[in-house]
Amino acid sequence: MSHLDNIPSTPGKYKPDKSFRFHSSTASSLSKLTLYSTLFLSLLLILLLLLSTPSSTTSPRRHLSTGTHHSPVSLPHKLIHKSARPRSTAGHTVLVTGAAGFVGTHVSLALKRRGDGVLGLDNFNQYYDPALKRARQKFLEKAGIFIVEGDINDKDLLQQLFDAVLFTHVMHLAAQAGVRYAMQNPGSYIHSNIAGFVKLLEVSKSARPQPAIIWASSSSVYGLNSKVPFSEKDRTDQPASLYAATKKAGEEIAHTYNHIYGLSITGLRFFTVYGPWGRPDMAYFFFTRDIMKGKTITLYESPDKGSVARDFTYIDDVVKGCLGALDTAKKSTGSGGKKRGPAQFRIFNLGNTSPVPVSRLVSILEKILKVKAKKKVVPLPRNGDVEFTHANISLAVRELGYKPTTDLEAGLKKFVRWYLGFYLGSKKSSW
Repeated sequence: MSHLDNIPSTPGKYKPDKSFRFHSSTASSLSKLTLYSTLFLSLLLILLLLLSTPSSTTSPRRHLSTGTHHSPVSLPHKLIHKSARPRSTAGHTVLVTGAAGFVGTHVSLALKRRGDGVLGLDNFNQYYDPALKRARQKFLEKAGIFIVEGDINDKDLLQQLFDAVLFTHVMHLAAQAGVRYAMQNPGSYIHSNIAGFVKLLEVSKSARPQPAIIWASSSSVYGLNSKVPFSEKDRTDQPASLYAATKKAGEEIAHTYNHIYGLSITGLRFFTVYGPWGRPDMAYFFFTRDIMKGKTITLYESPDKGSVARDFTYIDDVVKGCLGALDTAKKSTGSGGKKRGPAQFRIFNLGNTSPVPVSRLVSILEKILKVKAKKKVVPLPRNGDVEFTHANISLAVRELGYKPTTDLEAGLKKFVRWYLGFYLGSKKSSW
């Protein structure tokens, strides 16, 4: 209990004892003076006590938080600093959001292996099996990468991380993924892909110094475009899904923060990334699972009866593109929210520039698994999926040195080997 609890909120009025009276005018004046002085001193004392004592509504001292879904707890600064410390002065210090995600795990490990400091951030949501994310987390911990559990919408947490570590770069890979799920839970896409991105940019633009930002956009921004291959110069104002619309909005928001605050920002449009430790909601992943279980898989066909096609891109190739974008990113030109000059703004396609029909993907999986798939072919529904994707990667080749080298069959063999090891224990899962 505070000592202020014993002080009445409204001081009682002074009441002189009626049995004791002064009859002279001097005594009467002195009594009034004493009354007023006492009241004044009492009020002054109360005011001083209120000003010198913390209010019961004052927030306690902030600690590093584990996110919006947990009570604030103290996290070991030594562990955070150790994870974020590069091996040499030439190394980068990188905050990777979505670090326990598919691409985030691979990028974090690649950065750490080459000597950069890496601190991860992930909210471990339940869009797909959190156990897979926890397994990735353990894998990264063995490599010396610490992941703070928290949400990018938690601005207080973001600020605490930026106060604790001077990041040279932010690799922003956290997002609500998936085209079809947007029809079930549209709010999650606005929350993560727009509101969360703005929170991150707000904290980044106020940093001293500002980090360079590299973030994951998507090939879905090309929407209903029919011109192929998709080029960064093509129109992106015809999204076919809410997911695509949020990624397009993210690109416009990124441009705004680049223009106003001098943040160096590079957007990467990923094209159907696949490989070990992948996402269970991706076709190649659940096709493998269902084929092995003898379940019927559904294939979509376009209105002209052709197979839907995708520019499948192996994870190792995408990681090289991410690191190339980070290494060629110029420094932000602002500081503390004030722009000091024009800043770099770029958008790149990271694809394999070799679209493959999904029917061909299934044939390759049948060959690798040595199991004949049970197939059902249906028309492509109006759920946000597009008929094809095809990347023009000439800009990334020229500017980032990007060069995908893994064909679909070789990449799927590596994925299946990991899948069998991870889920069936046939071998140790490897990269």
